Amino acid sequence: MKLYKTKNGIVVEKDNGFYLLKDENWDVFINDDSLLQKLEMLTQSLSASTNDAVKDILPPIGSSQELWACCVTYLRSKIGRQEESKTSGAADFYAQVYEAERPEVFFKSPPHRIVGHNGKVNIRKDSTWDVPEPELTLVVTSSQNIVAYTIGNDMSSRSIEGENPLYLPQAKTYDGCAALGPCIYVTDQPLNSNTKIHLEINRDNKNVFEGSVAISQMKRTPEELVSFVYRECSFPNGCLIMTGTGIVPGNDFTLQSGDEIKIKIDNIGTLINTVR
Repeated sequence: MKLYKTKNGIVVEKDNGFYLLKDENWDVFINDDSLLQKLEMLTQSLSASTNDAVKDILPPIGSSQELWACCVTYLRSKIGRQEESKTSGAADFYAQVYEAERPEVFFKSPPHRIVGHNGKVNIRKDSTWDVPEPELTLVVTSSQNIVAYTIGNDMSSRSIEGENPLYLPQAKTYDGCAALGPCIYVTDQPLNSNTKIHLEINRDNKNVFEGSVAISQMKRTPEELVSFVYRECSFPNGCLIMTGTGIVPGNDFTLQSGDEIKIKIDNIGTLINTVR
């Protein structure tokens, strides 16, 4: 089952039918350990409409929720971070955190810096090397339970982070630094380990990069990442957590204004954004 946050309200997609829930607060509605069961009950009493109900899609995050992120959870990410930080002498830090008990987790963004499906992501004017990071993103309740999944684009300045790892907040957090959507996929079962994340980047109607990775390549489990984010942090309305990327374009690639970024995750959908 899928949930869309739209300007007209929350839209539920179930068995090719679409159900509009008006006057529901997104933050409160999805912060429910029994979200799937609640949706099953609600849709039984509503009349289905067509997919015309899914329009004016907003980022699937509430005004009082936070977006956190994890890094170096895939081997390819570890190698990429080591390559970009060679000159700063920080390459060993990424090798160590990949093997360490404690993962790298950080605050990514408040809601107002996040765009949704078909929105425009940003690259920093003071950065020379920028990439999208396609990531499975967890929807987690205040009681630390994963109730849904969405697609995340963790925009990142490799030149700034590569210069010095202490510049991570500047490389990761700025206006238009993340995209989420188009929906949240609600399930009470973990995603199949063969679930694939696909990234496609187009420039002037031509493909300039393409890659894919299975979530089985993650070194850490989603539950493990959630447990570290929630250590000593409370989230009264839950939060969303990006789980890291396993797709890193080569060192000769950087995003440009006008590039189209498509991220697809099996069973969830496709998130499309354009670089501002």
